[in-house]
Amino acid sequence: MKISYNKLWKLLIDKKMKKKDLKEITGMSSSSIAKLSKDEPVNLELLYKICVALKCNIEDIVEFVF
Repeated sequence: MKISYNKLWKLLIDKKMKKKDLKEITGMSSSSIAKLSKDEPVNLELLYKICVALKCNIEDIVEFVF
């Protein structure tokens, strides 16, 4: 099973935001952005911060690909 953050990138496009903007509003590190970009696992607290910042649910930003 693989993790995909494609929904997150599409949501950022819809909100006319860039990865840099997401980094600034959540306070996440550059390494966390890199992990998300590579579809690598990140901690749940980071996903929570993203959801709060974008006013969305976790299923709006991450999905499991079988």
